[in-house]
Amino acid sequence: MPNKVLIVDDDEPTCELIRDVLSMADVEACGLTNTAAAAQRLRQQKFDAVFLDSRMPSPDGLELTRQMRSSGMNRKTLVVMITGDREKNFMARAFEAGVNFVLFKPVDRRSLLRLLRVTQAPIDQERRRSARVNIQRKISLKYGNEHAEGTTMDMSTSGMLVKSARRFPIGSILQIVVELERGKPPLHSSGRIVRLMGQECMGIEFESPAQADRDRLESFLLPHILQLQRNGETSEPDGAKKIRARASSAT
Repeated sequence: MPNKVLIVDDDEPTCELIRDVLSMADVEACGLTNTAAAAQRLRQQKFDAVFLDSRMPSPDGLELTRQMRSSGMNRKTLVVMITGDREKNFMARAFEAGVNFVLFKPVDRRSLLRLLRVTQAPIDQERRRSARVNIQRKISLKYGNEHAEGTTMDMSTSGMLVKSARRFPIGSILQIVVELERGKPPLHSSGRIVRLMGQECMGIEFESPAQADRDRLESFLLPHILQLQRNGETSEPDGAKKIRARASSAT
C-alpha cells in the first residue's frame, strides 16, 4: 500500500470519507479542503499518491495536476482525479493534464480499495525511482562559465542532494559530472536546481539523461534501494533530514 497520500477536496465530508477508508487500510492520508494550501504542500512534500477533486475553487484538480507535472518533487507522483463528470471531453482533458486514474463519485469503500490494488505497481515503481540512498560521491557542476565542486549527500534515479560551497539559483540548468565508481568513467548528465536547503545544499533533478547514463545510474543504485526496502528503512538519510529540518526552522 502507499505510505503517504494527499487528498484535496473542498467538500469536507468527501475528504473525510476517503481519508477514513485509506486509514483503515493502513495508509497515511492527509486531507485538505483549501486548494492554495494543497498547492503549497505539494511543493514541499513528496507523496506516493494524490487524490484531487475535479471541481474546486482555483486551483482546481486539473490545475493542480498541471502544476505537479510541470516541476517539483511530485512531478511523477500518481494522481487520482475524483469526479462526477463522465463526459469524454473531461476524461481527455484529465489524462492530457497528467492524471493517471479517475475515481467516479459517489465514492465508496469498495471502489477505493480496488483502486489501491490497481495502483500498487506504479506506486512501487515511482518509489524505487525517487528513493534516496545515502551515498557520498565527488561531483563537478558547471553553470555557463561558472564551475563548482561538491559532494552528493544522497542520490536517487531522479536526482540528488548536493553539498557545495557555491550554490546556483533555483531553475538553473547545470552540467553534472559524478564519479560513481572508482576506476570507471564518470556519469555525465544535466540537472535542474529545484530547491535550496540550508546554507550550502542544492536539490538537483536530472534533465533527460542519455539512456546509457540512466541505465548506469539505475544499475548502481538499485542494490542500495532494494537493501533499504528489505530493511524497512526510510529512503532519506539522517544527514539530509537534519539539513531539511534546519532549512524549515530557518523559515
